[in-house]
Order: sequence, then C-alpha cells, then structure tokens
Amino acid sequence: MKDFKSGHYINQGYYKAFVPKPINRSWQIDDMEVIRLLSIADRQLGRLDMYSGYVNIDLFISMHIAKEATKSSRIEGTQTDMEEAFMQRKNISPEFRDDWQEVQNYIAAMNDAVMQLHRLPFSNRLIRQSHKILMQGVRGENKTPGDFRKSQNWIGGATLNDAVFIPPPQNELAGLMSDLEKFANDETNPMPDLIKTALIHYQFETIHPFLDGNGRVGRLIITIYLVSKGILKKPILYLSDFFERYSDLYYDNLMRVRTHNDISRWLKFFLTGIAETAEQGIRTFDGIMQMQKSMDERLKPLGYRAADARKVIDGLYRHPVTDAAMVSKITGKSNVSTYKLITELEKIGILREITGGKRDRVFVFKDYIELFK
Repeated sequence: MKDFKSGHYINQGYYKAFVPKPINRSWQIDDMEVIRLLSIADRQLGRLDMYSGYVNIDLFISMHIAKEATKSSRIEGTQTDMEEAFMQRKNISPEFRDDWQEVQNYIAAMNDAVMQLHRLPFSNRLIRQSHKILMQGVRGENKTPGDFRKSQNWIGGATLNDAVFIPPPQNELAGLMSDLEKFANDETNPMPDLIKTALIHYQFETIHPFLDGNGRVGRLIITIYLVSKGILKKPILYLSDFFERYSDLYYDNLMRVRTHNDISRWLKFFLTGIAETAEQGIRTFDGIMQMQKSMDERLKPLGYRAADARKVIDGLYRHPVTDAAMVSKITGKSNVSTYKLITELEKIGILREITGGKRDRVFVFKDYIELFK
C-alpha cells in the first residue's frame, strides 16, 4: 500500500478539518509483514471460532460482552468492573451509577446489533441504531443519539483551536458514510476480511460521524462486522482490552495514517490485536472447560445438595453475580435450604460474598470471572 493517500485538509476559516479519501476502491497489499500477520490472525481467529462448534457458547456470551463493555467504556473514563456489570442498579454506589449505565447500554447495543444482523446487513442504519442505544440516559444523551452530527466536532483539546484532530465537516458525512457502507458490503472487490475490518474501523474513527460516543461505536462495529461476514459464528472476540492496554499505540497509529499515509503500521497493529485477543480467548475457553471438568469433584462435599448446586452453577456461567433470591428461584427451594446451599458453595470456594454486609448480600462466581480478566 505504498501509494496510499489518507486524505487532505480543508480550510474552514480559523481551523482545518481532515477529509479522508473514500475507501471503496481497489487496494493492493504489498507489505509482506502485513500478509504474515494476516495469516497468523486468521489462523488464531479460526481456532477461537472452532469453539462455537463444540462448546455451548451461548452460556458464556454474556461474559464476553460484559468484558468488552467494561473495557470499551473504561477507555472513555468509566470505572465499572465486570462484577458490577452484572449487579443490579440498586447495589451500585450512587456516584458510579452513570458509569454502570454506560456499560449496560453497551451490552444492550451489542445484543441488539447481533440480533438485527438476522434481518439487516452491516449498514449505517445498524450503526445509528447502536449509537442510539449506547447514548440513552447517559452522558451525551443530548447530543442527537442515533443521528449523524450536523455540526463540527473535534478530538482532544478544549476547543477547535487546540484540538489534536478535527474530523471532516458535517457536509462531508453523507458521502463518506455511504462510501464506508458500500465498502463493507462490496463483494466484487476482493480483499481479506480482517484487512477490511481494520480499514472500516480506521475510516469510521477518522470520520467521527457522531457528536459523542464515536469510540464506543467504532469498537463495537469491529465485532459486529466479523459476525455479519460469518467470520465469527458468535460475538466472542473483542479488541477493547487490547486497545486499552496499548492505548498510546492505538491512538498514535490511527493518527499516523492521517499524518504520514502510513496505513501499513495501523494494519500491523490491528492484526496483532486480533491474533493476541483470539489467543487469549482460546485460553479462556480452555480454562472454562477445565473448570467444568473439575466441577463434579469440587461438588462432592455437598452430597445431596450437589444437584441443586449444578443448577446454580449453570446459571452462574450466564450471570456470575447472584443473591439468595436468584438462587432460590433457580432451585425452587425454601429460604432456609437456599442459605445452606450458598454457605456450602462459599466453603468450597465457588461463591464469594462481595458486599460485606449482613443484608442484601451479593455473591460472585470468582474463579469464573477471573478467567476473563
């Protein structure tokens, strides 16, 4: 991609905005290191997706989405962790409820988008719908959720005068987002899907089509696009953890495309992220399978309560935070039996109480959550 040109700046009076070149065009990959990393990423992603065929992935999807939601939101400054993501609003300290709601919105947006893919292609309509859900009742809810911006925005700095980057003016958005949508769905122009995904993310972040929430939407559409193309059967790969750990490189590599036309460095970073994240996902699934194999042995001390314990644990794989009411609902047993079962599960290290109180106690499936951390 040595002849790649990222775009140009246009004078807007007292500032200059960057307008990226359309991406729905012919591409040639001439960097062998990009091709090598693409091969590794494809191979690791295929190994990860293989688990969808012989593991009940649906049991664990909620954990993958919750991890992505907390990591993606943390990049934006929220403080919610995975345990809190599964807690009820009433159990969250009032000062952290806005952060908690942002995570809940991300989870809802991901679930909705995956469901919508059964009847909609990857499209601007899908992107806008995801943004609308993301921004409901949280910071930025007054910034036209679900609609592309009609005014200039910027990245970094307090004003346009000291901005780190100024995306294209609003009158350029329709054409640029239409081009992105066509590129995403163009089957006539052959290109490896992971390269295409990397370009879509870069272009979206450069266009920055919303007044707020662009980062979260941009990270969300990576997974949505992979699912829409059938590369993943289920949404089990998320890059926000990788982007958070290497946040300086993430932003630097995106910016370098615009300033130095260096698309190869961005592609190498993105493909490395795919490979590392997929490898981590494989380790997580291996850990889950080992945990499941060892569960019968761990439950032996519970005697006749082991059957009810298995029911509770199956529920914990989907929702690893629980309380007495939820355990009672799962087992159908009385409060006395429920509290005895919870005590036994605490003794053998499956449940851990996290509130420290004597009333309204909340328990987590700690070992399981740790696999995702």
